[in-house]
Amino acid sequence: MYKFLNKWTRKLHRWGALLTAVPLLLVIVTGLLLQVKKEAAWIQPPTLRGSVKEPRVQWPAVLQVCREAPQAGIQSWEDISRLDVQPAKGIIKVQAKNHWELQLDLADGKLLSSNYRRSDWIEQLHDGSFFGDWAKLWLFLPNGLVLLGLWLTGAYLWYLPFYAKQRKARSKPQPEPAQTGNAS
Repeated sequence: MYKFLNKWTRKLHRWGALLTAVPLLLVIVTGLLLQVKKEAAWIQPPTLRGSVKEPRVQWPAVLQVCREAPQAGIQSWEDISRLDVQPAKGIIKVQAKNHWELQLDLADGKLLSSNYRRSDWIEQLHDGSFFGDWAKLWLFLPNGLVLLGLWLTGAYLWYLPFYAKQRKARSKPQPEPAQTGNAS
């Protein structure tokens, strides 16, 4: 049983590593980029501060300001994927479906920032949804399960030399203790 488990674990570890190499590299690289997204303006634009802490701007004014930013490509509410109202910072973040982000002042809707936001598509690459829902479920989920198997087999292979050493030490005959004392 011990030899069978050892051989099976090594095969699973070797083939699992080969099968998951490319998806795992993609997950690692995008995960590292997402870890520093707040520190790298190239990934996600820094959040600015507006002039007031309570919304005064009306929704039609927000849409009009968005229309005036040509890079965002916003003509109607259907071109917007998300609105993020942050009263504590005094801004509204408007995210267009083309990954462009506009930051507007809550007081009057004045455009504070207009930048491309890469963090969303990096996240989609990271979880596999960039390739479609099928890839998320049928490629990245099995990849995660194989990765779990790699972790388990790797832990087993790491422990194996320690176990073998203990087993070898237990199988050696113990020397008899030397007798001391007077024989009378």
